[in-house]
Amino acid sequence: MAPMALTIGFDLDMTLIDSRPGIRACYLALSERTGAYIDADLAVTRLGPPLAEELVNWFPAEQVPAMADLYREMYPSIAVTASPAMAGAREAMDAVRASGGRTMVVTAKYEPNAKLHLAHLGIEPDVVVGDLWAERKAQALREYGASVYVGDHTGDVRGARTAGALSVAVATGPCPADELRAAGADVVLDDLAAFPAWLAGYRDAPRA
Repeated sequence: MAPMALTIGFDLDMTLIDSRPGIRACYLALSERTGAYIDADLAVTRLGPPLAEELVNWFPAEQVPAMADLYREMYPSIAVTASPAMAGAREAMDAVRASGGRTMVVTAKYEPNAKLHLAHLGIEPDVVVGDLWAERKAQALREYGASVYVGDHTGDVRGARTAGALSVAVATGPCPADELRAAGADVVLDDLAAFPAWLAGYRDAPRA
């Protein structure tokens, strides 16, 4: 009997795309529009958690839902074209497909905006699921049978472990390699450029 196709999930921000320039520009535009001070340079050093967790640092809690809606409305025209692919992102996705596997993106980002980023960059995963963070990412990983999840944040490590998936971390986001290892990552790579070689070895290794 043929083995089941390998399904590998990827995070988006700071894993597949460098969203810092676009997010910084969007925070500055939100600040200008609302008159509220936002330290955009600080905000982009802690990407990963949901938008509301950042906005609460700059707006009263009761205003956060409305500010999140406004940010998401402004986002496509400001942030999408400003955010390039991370080094090795396309090659990592291509490597999964070349091995006969399926790819999915699971991200805390608002799903329609996540899809706009991927379409703009010509990155075409089989599945995109947004609005899930940390342990909640396990919902999508389990639903689609992902056995590996690749991300840059300790929240991604927790999501993979909750799903029973292998956690492959890339040290390209706010969390350094030692922090990712301490959080329980099974594999830590410098960046996605190292992923195809790792995947080749993983596919060839005998596993129970």
